[in-house]
Amino acid sequence: MKKRKATNWLVTLFVIIAALLGVNRQSVKNYIDQELGQNLSEQIKTTNKNNGIQNVKDDNLRNLTFKSGGTAYLKVNGNKSTLSTAAWKINKISYGSLDNLNRTTMVTGYLERRNLVRSSTRTSQDWRPTGWHQKAVSINGRRIEILNRGHLLAYSITGKFNKDGQYDVNELGSLDNPKNLATQTEFSNQKTMQIFEEKVRNVLEVNKKVIYQVSTVFKNKDLMPIGYHLQALSTDKSLDFNVFVWNVEPGIKFDYATGRSRIDRSMKVSDSTE
Repeated sequence: MKKRKATNWLVTLFVIIAALLGVNRQSVKNYIDQELGQNLSEQIKTTNKNNGIQNVKDDNLRNLTFKSGGTAYLKVNGNKSTLSTAAWKINKISYGSLDNLNRTTMVTGYLERRNLVRSSTRTSQDWRPTGWHQKAVSINGRRIEILNRGHLLAYSITGKFNKDGQYDVNELGSLDNPKNLATQTEFSNQKTMQIFEEKVRNVLEVNKKVIYQVSTVFKNKDLMPIGYHLQALSTDKSLDFNVFVWNVEPGIKFDYATGRSRIDRSMKVSDSTE
C-alpha cells in the first residue's frame, strides 16, 4: 500500500512538472500507463508475445470493443479459470434466468463422459434469441448464413439433461432452450468456440469430470452479445482455461444494439490460436 501511494505521488509530481515544461500530453500519458502497469486507453492488461493473443481482466469484458484485424478471442486472467473443483457435486446444468430484456445470462455445466452425444442427433430449433436478424451473404466467394442459434453449452456435451438441467437418461441434448441459446455469428460459433468445446469434449472422453461455464457478454441494453466468456476446469485440473470469444464475422459489421448487419469487407479477424 505504501509503495502504491509513493508511486502515485511520483506520477502526480511528474505530470505537474511536465505540464509546466510543456511536455506533450501523449508522452505524459504513456509514462503514466507504464508506471501504473496498465494502459488507460485500452482494457488490455498484457499481451502474449508468442502468438498475439491478448490477456484481459474479467471485469473489463463488457467495455471492450473489437477492432478489425484483432484476434478471434482473448485470454482472461492469464487463461486461468476462477472456478473451484469443490463445486462439482452432481452431474447437472445450472441455467441462468433470462434477464429483463429476455437475454441469456450464464450457464454452468457439471459434466462427465455420459453427457457426450453425437451432433448428428440434433433436430431443428425455432427459438429466436434477442438480436436475431438472419441473412445469407457471399463473402470472399463463400455463401453463408451469418448467424447461428449459438448454444452457450454445446449440444454435444449436454446429453441426458432435461430443460431444467437435471439428469434424465431419456433425453438427448440441449435443444431449443431459450436459456442456452444466443445470437452468435457463424464464425464465432463454428470456428472459434469449437476450439474450446473440443478441449472439453476431449477430457470428458477420457472419463474426467469438468466444470464448464459460459456467459454471454452484452454492452448496456444491446440485444446481441459482443462475445462469450468461457471458463473450464476439470476436477484433476488438467484442463483449465479462461477466455473471451468475440462474436464477430469476417466481412460483416454488426450493430450489436439491434443485431442488424451490413457487409464490410474491411472487417478482418486474425486466425491466431493457441
